[in-house]
Amino acid sequence: MPKAALSLIGAGPGDPEMITLKAIRILGTADVVLYDALVNPQLLEYAPKNAVLQFVGKRFGCHSLSQDEINELIISSARQYGHVVRLKGGDPFVFGRAVEEIEAASRAGIPVSVVPGISSALSVPAMQMIPLTSRGVAESFWVTTGTTRSGDISGDVHLAAQSTATVVILMAMSRIGGIMDIFKEAGKADMPVAVIQDGTTDKERIVTGTVSDIAAVTAAHGIENPAIIVIGEVVKWREQLAGIIANAESQYIYEER
Repeated sequence: MPKAALSLIGAGPGDPEMITLKAIRILGTADVVLYDALVNPQLLEYAPKNAVLQFVGKRFGCHSLSQDEINELIISSARQYGHVVRLKGGDPFVFGRAVEEIEAASRAGIPVSVVPGISSALSVPAMQMIPLTSRGVAESFWVTTGTTRSGDISGDVHLAAQSTATVVILMAMSRIGGIMDIFKEAGKADMPVAVIQDGTTDKERIVTGTVSDIAAVTAAHGIENPAIIVIGEVVKWREQLAGIIANAESQYIYEER
């Protein structure tokens, strides 16, 4: 009988180079890989040639399998083949429903390990030169989902809108208008906002605006999930840092000459 085991691995934000060395090593020992919609397919090349590869992705309005079906598949695959790698976009513990899968595997007597990944909540803004904290500008940040299981806007969005922190909202494009209304009611109509679609990939797109106009801007440009919304004064750093870097490079070239 194969030795059953489950490894939950964070695949990072989308760029295939933004996965950890440990994740690559563990992926190379998989008998089965169950991977999500946000996982870069290039990462599957790190799996053994004879590994079973199965897509189990979920996106808004399009689920290949329910979560209960995925849990059952993890258990049956581990018992039949052995080591199951559950490859998840970003980090397994950031809106990855890892807890449910760990509980299911553990109840079935299957040992579980976790390999953290680089969360898109942190890395996607960083790759666009948007710091989530900056001295004198933002002392903290929120990371929240846009909607709850029922489809309603998360109550945490209301709390976040009252704070001085940078707010990062994941997978919320279907409710961006309502979310911005909450921030308007909190007196933040002029707060800068960036929306980044398909961050760190070759399909990445970004638009910027303010709380009062970003819903219209994203609609005009056809921005949709998977996307990250960043709300806060730190968004202004994107252009400022780009200018600082460009000026420094120009000065360096001039001095070299």
